[in-house]
Amino acid sequence: MRRIVLASASPRRKELLDRIGLKFEVAASAFQEKLTSGLEPGALAQKLSLEKASLVAKQYDDAIVIAADTIGLLEGNIIGKPHTRLAARKMLRQLSGKCHLVITGFTIIDTRQQKTLSRFVETKVYFRDLTDEEIEAYVRTGEPLDKAGAYAIQGLGALLIEKIEGDYYNVIGLPLNALMESLKKFGVRLL
Repeated sequence: MRRIVLASASPRRKELLDRIGLKFEVAASAFQEKLTSGLEPGALAQKLSLEKASLVAKQYDDAIVIAADTIGLLEGNIIGKPHTRLAARKMLRQLSGKCHLVITGFTIIDTRQQKTLSRFVETKVYFRDLTDEEIEAYVRTGEPLDKAGAYAIQGLGALLIEKIEGDYYNVIGLPLNALMESLKKFGVRLL
């Protein structure tokens, strides 16, 4: 099998690829994200993943490089990562009772054949109405800090979600089905 490189420091993306049995190594991209490009959110997530993948791909002559970038969108505005409890509380209040969009762009680069594929996947996430007590209890766990949208759907944040429409793994940060279908075009198959 070809050498596969995940261009990401995300422990969640690494865990997802480990879970499906893909053999890969990690080479985190040093690309600095800029969310003010004027692109539509899907195109922006795709562009950011391409930039990350391209930077790492330069280090390899014969590898398949995978990179991804996930963006949350609420009422047309990008949802960032809260770095304080106050910011997490505010973000969770904004999400309470509403639907938001999670968009993950991913890029695959075959450095030997100079072949590149980029695409994005969207998932709708519906929050239930949260009480101030629930928000406060969740923030006290520390889980919302440094998570896009101030929640981790794979953790206690699952208790905040009423339903989703689309790929669950996309919300974690890597749409596995779309990624595996795309990797087939590069000769990589798991099943």
